[in-house]
This record gives sequence, C-alpha cells and structure tokens, in this order.
Amino acid sequence: MATMRLWSIHPKYLDRAGLVALWREALLAQAVLSGKTRGYTHHPQLERFRGQPDPLAAIGIYLWEVWEEATRRGYSFNGAKIDYPEAREWSATSRAGVAASTVKNSAVRISVTTGQLEFEEAHLRMKIAKRAPGWEKNLQGSPLQPHPLFTVKAGPIANWEKGSHQAGSASITS
Repeated sequence: MATMRLWSIHPKYLDRAGLVALWREALLAQAVLSGKTRGYTHHPQLERFRGQPDPLAAIGIYLWEVWEEATRRGYSFNGAKIDYPEAREWSATSRAGVAASTVKNSAVRISVTTGQLEFEEAHLRMKIAKRAPGWEKNLQGSPLQPHPLFTVKAGPIANWEKGSHQAGSASITS
C-alpha cells in the first residue's frame, strides 16, 4: 500500500515539504472519504476519520488547520478545495478569524494517544534531520503539540500505524 501520512501533531512543526505533502494527502483523504476516488479506500490512516459520526466534517476541520498554517506562512493553498460545508461558505479573507474558534468549539474531536504522538514526533525528527536540518529549531519542546482536532489520552501507538507493533519495536516505516 502506498504511503499516506495524516499527522496527529500540529502542522506548525512541519517543514515546507512536509506541509505541502500533508495538504496533498489530506485532500486525497477527503476525496476517498467522500467517495470521489477508488484508490486508498482501505488505507489505515483513514480509520480514525471513518470512525467519526461525520467523517467529512472531521477531515474538513483537519484540512482547515493545515490551510490556516499554510496561510500563516504566506503559502497559497486553495481553501476552496475543502469540502466541509461550513468552510465552503467562508471567503478566503474572513476564514482566518473563524478557523480557530471552529475547531476549539467543534463537537468533532478525535482521540490520539501519547504513544502515537511520540511515534510521530520521532518520525518527524528523523525526516527533518535528513530533509531540512535547519528546520530542527522549530521542533523545540517535547512532547510536540497535537493538531487542534485531536485530544490526547494515555496509550500506545495506534494499531493502524504501519510497522508499529513488531515486538515492541519503535520502527518508523512511512
């Protein structure tokens, strides 16, 4: 199965290449969840979104935060690609003031475990060390904060994480 990474950590920690890849992969996830593509339909990274009462709202809010981070950095991601109904109605100029309150007050929340966040942090640090060593200064503090859609609870690495449960291994594969 091809890789897809929908980070549980906050998008502010991703370097340029990571943020662009996340945007592309989250848009693909949105297309899968809305039935607009046949590929990736069984991808394990989508399990936690499918498990929500409204998977499209969950991925829409997820995408919204990625868009907001890209906009903060001055990137030109097209927010009109977010299919979340409430997001579609907002103009690009008014979105920045609405997004934070949307996620904080939203009933849509996904749990993420401390083990999953630790796994992703190690994975990101490894990728950044190879791809963008100058970005490491942006990874201060540990643990890294989660994406605002997620609430943190104690627990191990997620079952859907590729290669995460091999005899206690902390291997990182995607």
